[in-house]
Amino acid sequence: MGLASAPLNLDPRYATDATSERINRLLYQRLVEFDTQSMPVPGIADWQRLTPRHYRFYLSDNVNRFTDGHRLEADDVIATYQHVLDPDNASPRRASLTLIESITKVDQTTVDFHLFRTDPLFPAYLTLDILPMGLLNKAHNFARQPVGSGPFTFYAWPESGKLILERRRDHQLIELLEVKNPTVRALKLLRGEIDMLQNDLSPELIGYLQSQTGINLQRRHGSNFTYLGFNLQDPDTGDPRVRRAIAHAIDRQAIIDQVMHGAARQAETLFPPEHWASSGDLTTYTYDPATSRVLLSEAGYDAGNPLHLVYKTSSDPYRIRLATIIQSQLKTVGIEVDLRSYDWGTFFGDIKRGNFQLYSLSWVGIRTPDVFRYIFASDSLPPMGANRGRYSSPSVDRLLLQAEAAGALQQQARLYRQIQQQIHYDLPYVPLWYEDQVSALGARVSGYKLMMDGNYDGLERVSIHHPEDSQHAQTAAAY
Repeated sequence: MGLASAPLNLDPRYATDATSERINRLLYQRLVEFDTQSMPVPGIADWQRLTPRHYRFYLSDNVNRFTDGHRLEADDVIATYQHVLDPDNASPRRASLTLIESITKVDQTTVDFHLFRTDPLFPAYLTLDILPMGLLNKAHNFARQPVGSGPFTFYAWPESGKLILERRRDHQLIELLEVKNPTVRALKLLRGEIDMLQNDLSPELIGYLQSQTGINLQRRHGSNFTYLGFNLQDPDTGDPRVRRAIAHAIDRQAIIDQVMHGAARQAETLFPPEHWASSGDLTTYTYDPATSRVLLSEAGYDAGNPLHLVYKTSSDPYRIRLATIIQSQLKTVGIEVDLRSYDWGTFFGDIKRGNFQLYSLSWVGIRTPDVFRYIFASDSLPPMGANRGRYSSPSVDRLLLQAEAAGALQQQARLYRQIQQQIHYDLPYVPLWYEDQVSALGARVSGYKLMMDGNYDGLERVSIHHPEDSQHAQTAAAY
């Protein structure tokens, strides 16, 4: 499988890049998973709510063993969650779990969670990949030598751009190969050097692959949220008039129609319309260059004193192309943009450090509205959270606390919609779109299911048809 970027960290307590998180889903198991509306459903455990602040989780009978040989049990669950909850360990996953007061073992397959406060959505937060207690105590290097109990096991990592996993059920090896250039990635697929690829392709490459014999192209609506992010501590992008001017200067639908060939939906908030907590009544920032120029004038910028911004993006050619179009649209309203592209590690490092004015990225695999605390709470600065733009809103902080204290899911949903309305007004992000998911499979690949959030779970069922298989079948039929 060809990837646009290699994983950076296979320790699920600390991984924050999308590729690492998608691969970790294959290597580890979780207490809770999600349905199509992002509501929590049992993963390796079912649960019972004994009191408003007391949940009991029961591990299922078919939990896999860890690759070090022992069965995943209550001690492993407790050790994983306690490590993340320890503030000294600085896990970015801690923010959504701070409502946990204590975790206790009932027996080897039963764990009790006691909460500081009531939260009807609590099971949805228990999505940590479970690690083995024995190796946690020994400070094992999970980042490079993962030990999990998922459907895949770690096989080898011979170089930074090549990771090999082994599927447990049949010992099929899956090589995840970084091929940064999308054209090269497509050519490798056509030459049979790789068997499949997913996303990070230009519409032209998608159309070209679709026309090729022996290539099976799949596509579906996606839920990954693409946005422009701002540094709110910067004197220019910290001005809300500048942010609104930028929002009105971008013709999102034209980009979707003419550049992305319709392979996206306009976004107004992190969650797509089918999500149970999505806010569907947000006012759209329409394409309106005249309003944009008025806002810039109010902020003190004009033809004699134009606004200059540095816009950072990754080195992926398609991302550069989209950024270049946004750069051109901003120029028409008088904003001069210095576009800079970097390799993924450098780019993402700058974003986490707050070393930017303007950047574009996507949130992938977002399921629960507690993500608003992780991204937008005033105290969720990296590395303890993902408030990379240093957004601070007393109103949002207050609503987050009210949502966390709400006793019913309907009340939480109402508060989270208010939070989305406030964020949409303040514009720490300019929402762009939800991109479609696309995969391209070679002739010998079958059974791969494309997921709405772009994860790699389809690798659990993918199968390889070898040419010699048909020859053997023909020979057997002859006899």
